[in-house]
This record gives sequence, C-alpha cells and structure tokens, in this order.
Amino acid sequence: MIKKVGIIGGGTMGSGIAQVAATAGCSVKLYDTKTEALEKAKADLEKIMDHLVEKGKINSEEKQRIQNNIKYVNSLKELKDSDLTIEAIVENLDIKKNVFSTLEKFVSDDCIIASNTSSLSIASIASSLQKPERCIGIHFFNPAPLMKLVEVIPAVQTSEETLKISVKTITDWGKIVAVAKDTPGFIVNRVARPFYGEALRIYEEGIASFAEIDTAMKEIGGFRMGPFELMDFIGNDVNYTVTETVFEAFYYDPRYKPSFTQKRFAEAGYLGRKSGKGYYNYSDDGKMSVRAQSRTHSEGTVSSTEIFERILIMLINEAADALFWNIASAEDINNAMTKGVNYPKGLLAWADEKGMDWCVKKMDELYDEYHEDRYRCSPLLRRMNKGGLRFGV
Repeated sequence: MIKKVGIIGGGTMGSGIAQVAATAGCSVKLYDTKTEALEKAKADLEKIMDHLVEKGKINSEEKQRIQNNIKYVNSLKELKDSDLTIEAIVENLDIKKNVFSTLEKFVSDDCIIASNTSSLSIASIASSLQKPERCIGIHFFNPAPLMKLVEVIPAVQTSEETLKISVKTITDWGKIVAVAKDTPGFIVNRVARPFYGEALRIYEEGIASFAEIDTAMKEIGGFRMGPFELMDFIGNDVNYTVTETVFEAFYYDPRYKPSFTQKRFAEAGYLGRKSGKGYYNYSDDGKMSVRAQSRTHSEGTVSSTEIFERILIMLINEAADALFWNIASAEDINNAMTKGVNYPKGLLAWADEKGMDWCVKKMDELYDEYHEDRYRCSPLLRRMNKGGLRFGV
C-alpha cells in the first residue's frame, strides 16, 4: 500500500499532484532544486485551500490536514523513504533519465518510480534504472486536482505488480485510470492531434477564420472551447512542440504533420493567453478579442456543420486507429477524451451515433479530394462497416 509519496518538481503540475496525494491521506514530500519554486507552491496551496474553505468544499480542519501532509524539500535524498515517486519536471529525456538514475540510489528497492511525461518513451526513461521493472508512466492532466483522468503507461520493462499497484493507488486517489500502451502521445495527446491539426489545415486552405472554426466546434459540436481558443490556452509553443514530437516519433507519418501557421505564431512569440497575443488578442484582465484576419483565398460557402464534421471524422478515425493498434481499450479511449480533455462525447460513441457507413464515407471523400495519406481511413472502421458492427461504448 502506498503511504509515502515523493513528488519531483514544484511547478504547477508537481504541486497539483502533491495536493491530490495529500488529500487522499498520503504523506508527501515535494522536491525542487529552487527554494523560490517551493515557496510559491506552498503559497499557492494556501490560496487554493482557502478558496475551497470559502466555497464550503472543505472545512478548516481538512485544510490543515492536507497542508500538514506536505513537506517541502530541496534534496533528493529526502525522498528515500518513499513508496512511490512521481517526476513532473521539464519534458527533456536526458534530464529525466539523469534524475531517475540519481533518485534510484536513495530509494528502497520496492519504491515505484513514475514519470508524469505527456509523450516521452517510458521504456527509454526506464532504461536509466538498475531496476527498470519499477518504472511506469503516470500522466496527470492540468490542473491535476480537478481533472479526473490519469493515463497509466507501463513500459515493456514494467512488472505486472508495478502496474497493479499504480492503478490501484491512482484509483484510490479518486481518479479515473486509462491504461495506455507506451507509444507516442499515449491516448489523449495522440487522439487529440486532429482537433488542432485539421483546424489549422482548414484555416490554411482559406476555408474559414480562427473564430469561425471555433464557433463551429462549440455551437455544432458542443465543445467547451474551440481548437484555436484551446491552443491559446495551452500555449502555442507547448502545443507545437508536442505536435512536432509526436510527428517525429511516428516516423513522420503525414497524419501528425505540424502546421507552418502554428510554427510561425510560436516563433513570433504569439503564444496565446500567457503572452497576450495568439490566435486571439488578450487584455491584461484576460478578456479575449478577435484579431483582424484576411483569408488567403475564397472557397465559396462552407457551413459550420461541414467544418465540424471534417474535424470530427478525423478525430473518430484517430480514435479508431488507436483501438486498432491496441493502444488502449475502447472504454479507456472514450474516457480519456471525455475526462482528460472534456470532449462532449467519447469519440467511439460518436462513431456509433453517426454510423460506420458515415465514417468510412467521410474519410474516403477527404482522401478522394486530397489523395494524401493523412486522410487514410482506419482499417477498423472499414471492417466494422462491412460487418455491420458498433463499438458499443
């Protein structure tokens, strides 16, 4: 049973995971090399706890209990008594491997060593350890205390016992677990690529503006945020880097090809909300306004429904392909998208609703128009259409 947890990295994600573990009753040590990062994490938690008390979500005793469960440390040696350590630092493979190999010298042989990476190879990270069977991916979504989904990713080296304990621990912490194969982007960051990529493609073709595409996804599709709003929220630099990483990791599969528009916006420093300018403009108080845009050329009249359906079918196709390649179960793929990135419906459930014939026809129409491998239909959709089958999730 996991009682003592070490968190590596005092940033937003690390401190969020620390809050989750502490709330669940674990004794937590939050480590960072920078004293100011730890001081900020402590101050931020105080504000969060006060806010929860004000809203009546917890009482003052619960607030004190959670805060008392977290100790802030600046030496890795302090994590020596941990049952589980979770790393949440910069997305750099060499840095993570160095931290893991150093950490292993201090912790017990039974300590599980996990990474919160969103897209890096768990097998590669595990290779830095003398006991790689103890290594696993435990990927929280931001903000960790609020987002229900956690992807758990066993590497080829990971033992069954490590996987079993990790899944039980995260479930006991009140999260919904989706177990994913150790492939680029895991579930969410793989399946969600067309939400951004196809929206950028539609814009680059001059079919619609940023605002028109966002409106279509929200009003027709029921998404909380449109792709350009969401990219601005995430940060164009962060989103572009993930896209580039996934593209390279998939041996330059054209389905994951990055966009020059996003690259240029990132290079220009138009990063979104954090820079005050992205696909939209943002005032000091965070209010969003539409930027003046001109289309490169006219495609005639394209309805909001057509825009939405083009992005939707690319998402469905990606989800079906993830199932085809056994990246995760149908249930976990659906949960990943609804609980991890707040999609209004699971993509495989959406495929059932639209019908396999509709899905295959839409993909084939795109391929017939463009003749690009980007628009190849998943073999699973074709098989299910031929067999008159449904995903049933």
